[in-house]
Parts: sequence; C-alpha cells; structure tokens
Amino acid sequence: MKSLKPFLITVLSCCCIIACTSLKSTTTKPTIVTAAFAKKQALTETEKQNWHFKDIYEDSIPGVSLDKAYKFLKGKKGDTIIVALIDTELDIDHEDLKDQIWINKGEIPNNNIDDDNNGYVDDIHGWNFLQTTKKGPVLYANHSFIRIMKKYDLLFKDKEEKQISESQKKEFKEYLRAIKTYKKEKKEIEKDIATYNRIKNKFIEADSLLTKYFSRKDYTISQLDSLSKITNDSLTKVQIRFMKYYLKNNMNPEWADRGIKGENKKLNTWLSFTYDDRQNQRDNVDDLNDVPYGNNNVQGTLRGSHGTRVMSVLGATRNNDIGINGISNSLKVMFLGVAPLGNEHDKDIALGIRYAVDNGAQIINMSIGKEFSMHPDWLEDVIKYAEQNDVLIVSSTGNKSYNLDNEFDYPDDYNEDGEYVNNFIKVGASSFTADSTMVWLSSNYSNKNVDIFAPGHKIYSLSRRKPSFGSGTSYASPIVAGIAALIRSYYPNLSAVEVKDIIMKSGISFEIDVERPYPYGDEPYAEKIPFSSMSKSGKIANAYNALVLAEKVSKKKKNRN
Repeated sequence: MKSLKPFLITVLSCCCIIACTSLKSTTTKPTIVTAAFAKKQALTETEKQNWHFKDIYEDSIPGVSLDKAYKFLKGKKGDTIIVALIDTELDIDHEDLKDQIWINKGEIPNNNIDDDNNGYVDDIHGWNFLQTTKKGPVLYANHSFIRIMKKYDLLFKDKEEKQISESQKKEFKEYLRAIKTYKKEKKEIEKDIATYNRIKNKFIEADSLLTKYFSRKDYTISQLDSLSKITNDSLTKVQIRFMKYYLKNNMNPEWADRGIKGENKKLNTWLSFTYDDRQNQRDNVDDLNDVPYGNNNVQGTLRGSHGTRVMSVLGATRNNDIGINGISNSLKVMFLGVAPLGNEHDKDIALGIRYAVDNGAQIINMSIGKEFSMHPDWLEDVIKYAEQNDVLIVSSTGNKSYNLDNEFDYPDDYNEDGEYVNNFIKVGASSFTADSTMVWLSSNYSNKNVDIFAPGHKIYSLSRRKPSFGSGTSYASPIVAGIAALIRSYYPNLSAVEVKDIIMKSGISFEIDVERPYPYGDEPYAEKIPFSSMSKSGKIANAYNALVLAEKVSKKKKNRN
C-alpha cells in the first residue's frame, strides 16, 4: 500500500457543468466542444479497459483517439522502432509481451563474451544495473533525500545560513530541503502504521462483539445485513457497519500486519541512514567510470512488477486475443533496470540512457522519478547526449500532486537557466471524465516544467498473474512514448525534436476548470484551476491528430529535400 490517500473521484452531474472544451488542432479548424460531449453514463466494462484509446468526439471519452489513429494508418506500412524502457525488472517471457522484446543481434547468447564490444557481457535484451548475481538483485534503496543528508551532515549539521559561505549556500539549501522532506516522509509512514493499527484494533473489537451472534467467524455481508435488520442495539449496528466495510475491502488483522511490516521495511531501508543499498554492486556510486556492474538478468525477481505494467501499456501485442492491447506493435522494447523499491541512483539512470542511445534506441521511456539528485550534471549531460543522437526521451511527472514550478522531479530537462534540450517530454496523468475531475489527483503538474497530459487514471495493464487497473503518471508516459513510436515508425524522416513538437501541437485543449491536486497529508485545496495551466501545452496528447500532422510535416520535409 503506497499511501492511504483517497483517490475517489466525484463525478459531477452534467447539468451542473457550465464549461466547454475546445479542440485547437493543427490539422483541423478550431472546433468548440460543449459539455454535451462528455459521457453522461458510467463506462461499460469494455470501455473501462480501453478508455485511453477513445476519442472525445466519437466516444465522449477524453482518450488519445488511438482507435481512430489506426483507421488513419490502415494500408500504410511502418518501420520497427526500438524503444528503451528504463524501469524496474520486466517479465520478458509473458505471452503478451515476448514478441515485442528487443534482441541484441550483435551478441551471442550465454557465451560469457562481450561480442559486440559495448562493455556489457551477454546483454541480449538490455542490462539490469540492479543485479549482482543471477539471484542477487537490489530490491530496496534509500530515498534520494537520505543520500543528500548523509553527504552533507558533517558539513552542515546544526548550522545556520549565516554560518555558510556563499560558495556552499546552494548545497546548504538543498540539505535543508532534504531534511524537510525526510521529516514529512517519516511522518507519513508513521501515520500509515497508526492507521493500520487502528483498523486492526477496530476489526478485533467488532469481531469480538459479533461472535455473540455467530458461532463461526466466517460470516458474510448478507448475514450481517440480516442481523442489522433485527437488532435494536446501536453498538451492534455500528460494529456491523465497520465489519461490512472491512469484508468488502478484504481488511483483517493479517492484512494490517502485512501493511505494518511493509511500512517498517520502508523505515529500515528507504529512510535508514545505516542501510547500504550499494553493498552488493561493489562500485563507487559517485564515479561514473566505475563499471561494469549489474548483469544481463533483466527479468530478475520482480518480473510482474512496475516494469511489466509499463511495457504492457506501451507495447503488449495487439489483436492477439491475449492479455491487452498496447499502443503499438511496430516496436521492440530494450530493457534497462535501474528502479528499486526506493529511489534510483543517478549513475544507473545516466548509464541506462547512454546504453539506450549507443545501442540503437530511438525513443526512451522513463516512468521513474525522484525529488533530489546527487549528480544532476550527469543527467543533464546524458540527456544532451540523447538529443545530439536524435533520441526522444519521454518521462512521467511523478505522483506527489506537486506543482513542479516549485518542486522537483528528476530526471528533467531544465536547470537554473531554463529548458536546455528539445528532445524531452514530461507527461502528467489525466482521467476518463471530461469535467472537473479530468486530472488524476496525484499527478504532478506545471505550466513550465510539464509538457503535456495523457491518460493515467485506472489504466488496464498486465501483471504477473492477470490484467488489472492501476493509476499513475507511469502509465501516461508510455502512452505518449507509444504515440511517438507510431510517428517515428510511419514517418522515419522526422527527428526527435520534430516528433516532440508534433505531439505538443496536436494535442487537444480542454477549456475547463479542474480540481487542483493536493499533496498527501495536506488539507484539500477545494480549488479549481484551468486545465490549460497544468502544462506547457495545456493539452492531452492525441494519437490521431499527431499522425495527421506528422504526415503533413513529413511530406513538406521530403519536398524541401
């Protein structure tokens, strides 16, 4: 359980909405769309699983118009695009993913030789920087603010700003920000532990009372409903209400104990000043040239986790009647493992991006992020390196409900002087309702440092067992990466910078006010702001519009040449 923040969306009645949406497409004349275009009834089961493919005009659902895009592409032939996925470990054997996995043709499998001389032995499908041996992954890591505190404690602890030299004030400010973040994160974990304990005690209390009425403890909700109708005891009615809620949500003391164990694990790893998350790599994490480390076991032990879900949204094999449909079949996924349970190291991210660029990736998806960076210069250099080599990077904005005008989410494409590259797209998460709840309430946002939004709320994706729904900017990012892959597949003469420009210009603008996300632990803002102010483009990415515009730009470019 990542947090106990509620993510329930209040769906407003259409008659209460005095708002409209407008499409400012570069491929059609501007069209005003009224609130009547928003879907008035609940989504069907099929729509829930594929809502992000839908079109606001044809389906009244603010998806990316992927179904419409494929009608436009019918009869056209595309190239195969290599997309690098920088994430957690990946289930490369999943029946709905295995055909989309990149194979390094320059490497002979399992001969323990670096056949292609790229510095990585037997890197058939990519590289896992978190691996130590075949069964020795780094599962947990410190949060980046712990690393900042450990680095500067000896220098700055218990000092005031007036005691700090001008040359060190930037580092001191970052140190204070790290302390503030640490205290907040620790407080949230302790609060969650208290909540688990409270639920556990309430369950035991309710269960103890209800055993007076039931000889066995396997009572059902219908039995509780029957008891509620015949009892006049107010306390019993209250305990019935509690127990019904627990049963519906599969809550019990064992569930609470697992939650408490998980939160304590965070305290002992993520927030621990003594935990060494690099002990098995045996590299110097502050030396970018101290390589190699990790190994080619991209599957690791977390094969059904985050990376698998993200890849399925991007590239699960389409129309094979297995699992789900991804955005594109015209791609192969190169995998690079950098994301543990905790925060990534800048070294792993930087080497992952460089590997992707050097080994033929045309697009990189990074559904990762953190609030602090130990080596932001490394990230800046390697992102510039990707731009120089015509590689597009797509990244999630993060799920803290932060305004990134004032907060940070690394990796990013801006520094003190502003945006420093044009090949980087940062993506926020939108929902399936074209009303005030259109922004997922945990998505970060910014009209300076977030580029565009895409579907990220209740997205159907693959796990190790069966498809299920999940929410996060981690899902929005691969949707945009998939759109970029379609553009580069069918219009290969377009550069990474041109693809970004097309995606930004071709999105749909919704002229409505949306609920402003608020960070976990804060009081709800109860405030609405224009959706257009949530990102640079003020838009939701649209695959159909992007492909239509890409064809125009591609033809014009060919005619110039």
